[in-house]
Amino acid sequence: MTSTKNLRIDRIACTGRGLCGELLPELSGLDEWGYPVLKDRAVPDHLRAHTRRAVAACPRLALHADDADA
Repeated sequence: MTSTKNLRIDRIACTGRGLCGELLPELSGLDEWGYPVLKDRAVPDHLRAHTRRAVAACPRLALHADDADA
């Protein structure tokens, strides 16, 4: 059984480069300054691999996928 993942942004670390909005548009968008706005915190099973890649690609390590029960 897999645990549910929630997407989270570290607003202090984020510098608004917008990569997460490009790599994971299903769950995040960008505001007018390029900072991410989460559409949904819960990560569906079919987007887990994309989410892992977006988290790993974040240049400021500001995007996180945490266990929902943690």
